[in-house]
Amino acid sequence: MNYEEYLDEVTTLMVEKYDIADEAAIQMVMRAQADDFFIAHDDDPTICSLERAHKDVKIIFAEYK
Repeated sequence: MNYEEYLDEVTTLMVEKYDIADEAAIQMVMRAQADDFFIAHDDDPTICSLERAHKDVKIIFAEYK
């Protein structure tokens, strides 16, 4: 998946896993993006995988909730 699809997947997983509102998940992903959390993902699209998304969701939720 490309970078934008990856961000969408992370947001969707966050909503599903943590039962939070879409807007809350979007805000967390946007804050993580602003803090350059996804810089490696943008540079290397091969790490934009579903497996990596599950790992990133846990990290982002813990840091930005």
